[in-house]
Parts: sequence; structure tokens; C-alpha cells
Amino acid sequence: MQHPVRTELWAILRLSGPLIASQLAHMLMVLTDTLMMARLSPEALAGGGLGAASYSFVAIFCIGVIAAVGTLVAIRHGAGDIEGATRLTQAGLWLAWLMALVAGLLLWNLKPVLLMFGQTETNVHAAGQFLTILPFALPGYLSFMALRGFTSAIGKATPVMVISLCGTVLNYVLNHALIEGMFGLPKLGLMGIGLVTAIVANSMALALMWYIRSNRAYAAYPLSSGLLRLNTQYLRELWRLGLPIGGTYAVEVGLFAFAALCMGTMGSTQLAAHQIALQIVSVAFMVPAGMSYAITMRIGQHYGAGQLLQARMAGRVGIGFGAVVMLGFAAVLWLFSDPLIGLFLDHNDPAFHDVIVLAVSLLAVAAWFELFDGVQTIAMGCIRGLKDAKTTFLVGLGCYWLIGAPAAWLMAFTLGWGPTGVWWGLALGLACAAVSLTWAFEAKMKRMIRREPEIQPVFRAAQTE
Repeated sequence: MQHPVRTELWAILRLSGPLIASQLAHMLMVLTDTLMMARLSPEALAGGGLGAASYSFVAIFCIGVIAAVGTLVAIRHGAGDIEGATRLTQAGLWLAWLMALVAGLLLWNLKPVLLMFGQTETNVHAAGQFLTILPFALPGYLSFMALRGFTSAIGKATPVMVISLCGTVLNYVLNHALIEGMFGLPKLGLMGIGLVTAIVANSMALALMWYIRSNRAYAAYPLSSGLLRLNTQYLRELWRLGLPIGGTYAVEVGLFAFAALCMGTMGSTQLAAHQIALQIVSVAFMVPAGMSYAITMRIGQHYGAGQLLQARMAGRVGIGFGAVVMLGFAAVLWLFSDPLIGLFLDHNDPAFHDVIVLAVSLLAVAAWFELFDGVQTIAMGCIRGLKDAKTTFLVGLGCYWLIGAPAAWLMAFTLGWGPTGVWWGLALGLACAAVSLTWAFEAKMKRMIRREPEIQPVFRAAQTE
């Protein structure tokens, strides 16, 4: 008989594999956009990076709210409530469409806010070009995320991976065509990159909708039946859990947006270096991000079935394995920072010399906080699987904004450490979050198990498949 820990790890890896691939595919799309910006000019890279950071700050909050779909569907799936899982997914699609409308209106009117935060007119103008069409990606992207949560929660994540990989290829081809003006297409610059993102995001959503509707494996979940009738009860349930998740995402991404604003006040070179280094770190981050999502599903299923000891085991296995993986990424960033930067910028181009030197120094700092970044993300997923997002929000708010952001400003400007000081502040905030969230998960599980003495410490593999 296989050891329970090994069995749980294998179950987590089977679910997290496609989700990690999906996360990496999305990041490859972002990397493609960054590479295309760099091919235009250093100024386009800086301004486009500012626009991308602004878009991410708004979009990631919406994605966090939509993440509640996967959590609640996993709990209903574990409890055997098919009807509830179906209605929650439908409400998730409605929530996606409503938030896309509000977020788009905000992004189209962001110029005064960026200027107020001290960004240069040149960078703000370039960011505005990038954000002209980009908000049209939100309806498709958020719909895709809602459907991703649904299908992952019932243990079917492979179609998400396949569609995401296809989207990555389409994103590259269309970006290349619009940057180079291939096939008679106009050279649209930053606006073209935003247009491609919108086309790909909506295509992916339609593809996943079609797959779910046409595949017999989803016959028990008639998502199209009654979809046009909004069920406010399920919508409120999603919002109650999703709002603090979105808030947590926002305060975390807001920390990095704050870092970008700090860099922008220093100059275009600092902002461009920050953008390149952050993209490389974000690729590594996709692994724990995918694992976190999978562990939320696993713990949610155990929680819905009343299997608290198995839920705790899933969390411990996920956090431990994630820590080992992130130590490996830290070593890669430390040893191969220069070649990694070379994937984005030409070392022989004197126009990018200062950007490359600074980006390498930032990756040296990033090597130190990769472990903390991965652990805090997975620990957040563990707590959310227990239908608790308020704890993650409060811990994130405290660690990111009461510790990380002030430390970044102090080290960068008061102590005079410049750009590396900003990143050391980020490291401190992430370390605080990793320790606090891991402790919070253990404490919460201990309280829950103490209140449920009838739970037997037996791992029943048949119920976790």
C-alpha cells in the first residue's frame, strides 16, 4: 500500500501539472508582449511596462474574485452537490462579465492617476497606447478563469492546459505579424500588442466554453441551461469569498506596482530593468502559483467531504514540496542571471547596456526571496481551500503594505540603495507573509480538528480521487 504522503503528493502533482503549464503559458504570452516592446525601443519598453503594471493591478483583483469559483465548486464537488457546483459556475461567468465592464472603464481613464504618481509624460503616453484596446481582453480572460476554476475543481484540468498552450502560439504569431507588418497587416506598435492580447483571451474563453459544452464528461453540469438567468444568491456567495481573495491579490500586485512606480520616479532605465527582471521572476512564480491553485482544489474537496486530516496533509505536502522547488529556482537565478537577461535584451546593443547591468543586480536580490514568494503563495491556497479568504487578506495587507512597501521606500530613497533597495523591501514583505501564512494554516487546521474529534486519522485514497 502506498504511503499516504506519497499518495497525496501524486494527487497534487496530477492536478497541478496542467495548471502550472497553463500558468506558464499565460506568462509566455506576457513575456512575448515584453519582448515585442523591447524590439520597438527602450522608451516603448518602459511605457509599455508601466501600462502592463497598471493593467495587472486592475485585472489581478478581478482574477482573485473569480478564483472563488474554483474554491466553492471544489467544496461542493467534495460534498457531492452537483447542482450547487453548476449554479456557482454560472454565477461566476456573470461576475466575470460585470467586473470586466467596470475594470475596462477604469483602465481607459487612468492617465491622470499615473501622472499624479510622478510618472513622466512620455511613459504615460506610451502606457495609454497600450491600454487603448487591451481592456477588451478582460471579458474573455475572466470568463476563461471562471471556467478554469470549474473544470479544475472537478479534477479535469487538462483542457485548460491545451487551450492555454494554443493561445500562447497564437499570441506569438499575431504579435510578430503586427510588429513586423506581415501579411499586409499594419505596424500597430503598442496598440497592436494590446489588440493581440484581446483577440487571444476571447478566443481561449470561447474554446473552453465549446469544449465543456460538447464533451460528455461534463454532462452532469449543464452550464448553458439557465445561464441567462442570474442567480443572485450564488453571486453573493461568490462575492463574499471572492472579494477578500481579490483584495489579497490586489495588495500583493499593488506592492509590485508600487515598486514599478518607485522605479519610474528614478528614470526609464530603472523602470525598464525592473520590468525585465520581474518578468523572469514571474516565470518561476508560475510554478507555485499553479500548485497553490491545485492545492486549494484538493483541500476544498477534502473539506467538503469532512476529511480534515487529509486536508491538513495536503497543505503540508504542498508547502514542503513547493519550498524545495523554489530553492531550485533561486539557484538558477543566482547562477544564470546574465544569460537569462540575454533572452530579452541584446548584450551587444549599447542602448540596453545600463538596463542589462541593473537587471542582473535585481535578479541577484530575487534569488533570495524566491523561497518566500513560493511558500507564501501556496500557504494562501491552503487557507482558501478551507473557505477562508479574510485571513489571507489581512496577513497580506499587513506584510506587504505595513512592512514590504515602507521597507522598499526606506532602503531605496532614505538609505540610498536605489533600485536594489526596492527589491530588498519586496523580499522582506514576502518573507513576512510566508512565515505568517504557514503558521496561520497550521493554527486554523489545529482548531478545526480539535472541534471534530470524530474525524479518523485514516487516509482514504478512494475518496480523494
